[in-house]
Amino acid sequence: MSERTYLDAASAEPMHPAAREMLLSAVDSGWADPVRLHHEGRTARLLLDNARAVLAEAVGVRPDELYLTTSGTAAIQAGLTALQAARRRVGTTVVHTAVEHSAVLHSAGADGVEVGVDVRGRVDQEAFKDAVRRPGVAVAAVQSANHEVGTRQPIAAIAQDCGSVPLFVDASASVGHDALPEEWSALAASAHKWGGPAGVGLLAVKKGTRIAPAWPLDEREDGLSPGFPNVPNALAAAAALQARLAEAEELDKQHRAWIDEVRRRVAADIPDVEVVGDPADRLPHILTFSCLYVDGEALVTALDAAGFAVSSGSACTSSTLRPSHVLAAMGVLTHGNVRVSLGRDTSYDDVQRFCAVLPGLVRRIRAEVGM
Repeated sequence: MSERTYLDAASAEPMHPAAREMLLSAVDSGWADPVRLHHEGRTARLLLDNARAVLAEAVGVRPDELYLTTSGTAAIQAGLTALQAARRRVGTTVVHTAVEHSAVLHSAGADGVEVGVDVRGRVDQEAFKDAVRRPGVAVAAVQSANHEVGTRQPIAAIAQDCGSVPLFVDASASVGHDALPEEWSALAASAHKWGGPAGVGLLAVKKGTRIAPAWPLDEREDGLSPGFPNVPNALAAAAALQARLAEAEELDKQHRAWIDEVRRRVAADIPDVEVVGDPADRLPHILTFSCLYVDGEALVTALDAAGFAVSSGSACTSSTLRPSHVLAAMGVLTHGNVRVSLGRDTSYDDVQRFCAVLPGLVRRIRAEVGM
């Protein structure tokens, strides 16, 4: 295992050099409380406002429409509950797709109404339209693209179907990797997905969208993210996203071509394999496939021993390696699955070596169980 190849960028990207440089600088200048009126507090406030402005521009909103949270999960929970609480007189139902991140599913809870998807992971649009127009619906939740299989959702059409019901979009898998949809009421994202530091989430809420935080307010982020803000991390997240967007066109072109090659070679070189997700209308950097007669944990472990970091199981519950609720909802093979996701440091040689090593590992694991 002399050479390591990281192919799990959809879980977390290594910190972008621009973020690392900014973080080291900001630690010395942005440590004070930005709500205080002394010089140190005003300096921290200026830095925090600058970070907010950069991040807001990147997701297409005004700075006063962007809230900083402690994670993407916190952004989802804060956003969904605040939208739901603001429409409590209308109802409490949260209509969502069956392939949302677990944070959306848990936030919706007993008030959630699940709408199915097709074999590629795309929501049944007619069923969603019917569900969202029933009485008592507070909010609709649809991801911009799936974090496990990369399939994009038809956000513009869904937003039109929602009418007066606010649309919450989890864009965590898309920000920094794909063009963002414009038709939404609130949007969540997470900095570690684009090469920023962990511990920074974004919640964008467009003007005219009513929100009501479901907990006691304090002076931080209008109550949507209570607690002391991490100014250095916010600045590093902004620097990473700004740098990533400057590289996006070239990187995404490379990643799309390389994922297309992995898709072809996996299907051609490995018998009894199912490559899932939309082959074209997808994120450029993600591919998931499932191998029959192969345990996912065994394959991930074998790949790790060979120097390749990939993920398996549900992307949001992979520590337990439970079958993926996303793949189950799609009606595809849920065991023996591997997600490959490319980052800015991935090279074509990395992709070639992965494609060369994978078939032999699958054959070995199958042989060990007598297949």
